[in-house]
Amino acid sequence: MTRRQFAVFSFAVPLMAKESDKFEKLANDYIAKFLEARPEAATFLGEHRYDGRLSDVSAEGLKRNLAAQRQFLKRTRRLNTSKLDPVSRIDLQILKGQIESAIWSETVLREREWNPMSYNPGGSIYFLLEREFAPLPARLEVVRQRLDAVPAYLAAARANLRTSTKIHAETAIGQIGGTINLLTTVLDGYLAQAPESRAAVSASRDKAVAALKDWREWLQKELVPRADKNFRLGPELFRAKLQHTLGSALTADQIRRRGEADLKQTQAAMYETSLKLGAVANSDARAKVIRATLDKLAESRPDASSIVDLAKRDLVAATDFVRSKGLVSLFDSPLRIVEMPEFQRGVAVASCASPGPLEKNGVTFFNISPPPSGWNQAQVDSYFREYNNSMTKNLVVHEAMPGHYLQRAHANRFQAPTLTRAIFGSGTFLEGWAVYAEKVMANAGFGGPEVRMQQLKMRLRTIINALIDQGIHAQKMTEQQAMDLMMNEGFQEKSEAAGKWRRAQLTSTQLSTYYAGTTELDQLREDYENRHAGIKDQKAFHDRMLSFGSPAPRYVRELMGL
Repeated sequence: MTRRQFAVFSFAVPLMAKESDKFEKLANDYIAKFLEARPEAATFLGEHRYDGRLSDVSAEGLKRNLAAQRQFLKRTRRLNTSKLDPVSRIDLQILKGQIESAIWSETVLREREWNPMSYNPGGSIYFLLEREFAPLPARLEVVRQRLDAVPAYLAAARANLRTSTKIHAETAIGQIGGTINLLTTVLDGYLAQAPESRAAVSASRDKAVAALKDWREWLQKELVPRADKNFRLGPELFRAKLQHTLGSALTADQIRRRGEADLKQTQAAMYETSLKLGAVANSDARAKVIRATLDKLAESRPDASSIVDLAKRDLVAATDFVRSKGLVSLFDSPLRIVEMPEFQRGVAVASCASPGPLEKNGVTFFNISPPPSGWNQAQVDSYFREYNNSMTKNLVVHEAMPGHYLQRAHANRFQAPTLTRAIFGSGTFLEGWAVYAEKVMANAGFGGPEVRMQQLKMRLRTIINALIDQGIHAQKMTEQQAMDLMMNEGFQEKSEAAGKWRRAQLTSTQLSTYYAGTTELDQLREDYENRHAGIKDQKAFHDRMLSFGSPAPRYVRELMGL
């Protein structure tokens, strides 16, 4: 593991240095243990010493890991934060939060006992194939080793699962089909490039595929019939998980109240933008005006065969726009826009998979999911009405430029005495920045009022994400209530709303990160403007926001002196 230096604090007094040394030793010990215990995460982060393994998810392995987490938590509590330099002080809070969350997840949430999706080995193998960190024969050798570990891994998973929710079990079954396809069709393409590896890998693959088929059959015949767990967390569990997820002072009640107010303000802005796009004013029927404008924009849309190429063109346009407007510094980091791997589908429409902080010369993958193959034409049309030409531009802003891809390119250049902040980044900051970036681009004129309209629609989606997240898990919101909110108040197409209802059941609290994150960053910007009489140089301001890695927004605020 490479030790990063942070020269700014080389002047620290000896007493502070001594306490910082203790923190550095603690953080490095924890990260080393974390990477060893979670080989799949290590691969994703770019640490390849454990690529031939899968996590030990046996009861004994989980017990050992929990005991280790508790010991590390005791060590964090012995440190005197007042004697730490500013970077280490924040990183200690991040590390402590990570450990507390891990312990809470294992002892309270206990997801390993009811979520079969968490045991899909597809991603751990896909990253070995996708990322060119070593010559292909060497990568195929660790693929072989990881495939050898699949049968025992799934056997331990089977022993852990006591029940499930129906939707988690059914989604897991669907994703296993994608993993089997990965190990057959996709892997065959790589073996064709390295035929000397075929014999060894094929034998291991056959055993892994057989284990996956048995696992799928067990899910279908054994787990689904007894999958009687409620997908709703309930108010108490939801609020506790929300606190761990967000790393924010915002409460669920505050998020709900702000969201309800912002919903109305954003709808008013959409009405005004509709008038700029030629709609006839009708203050008594604003929703109809907005819907008619969105319907008109939806007429120009891609299809499954053209959306990836459209996104590639939009990326070029967005990059040129960011550069010409001087919005934020650009880096020459490789980015590929591709169709989302099959085993990852069923949760989100798009994702951004950036290289881990330990990866060298890594490539970022911007994944776009096509409509499910089983959909009828009406469902497909609904899908692309939602992701029309102007919405695709906004999607590119969020996922890539200057959203996730560029933010992570900045984050991977942050240096500190330990890798704490690099490895345990804040999802609230990541998603908050991406939504904030949409607003920055629309404010600067990217794509004209057409993209502004879609950015505002996406803001409505962000708000509603948070409202249905807690509505479903803490307030017993029904499917019809959620669909009505998304389609009537958020103007979403039916296919998008149905997909989000599914996602909200599968990923409690994650949907709140978008709105909570952008709310905090919008407030940070407003407070900065008030203190400094505006922002004279957007690039300098945004570069500074992104210069601290990916800590929670409250730490960015502190580091910017607000």
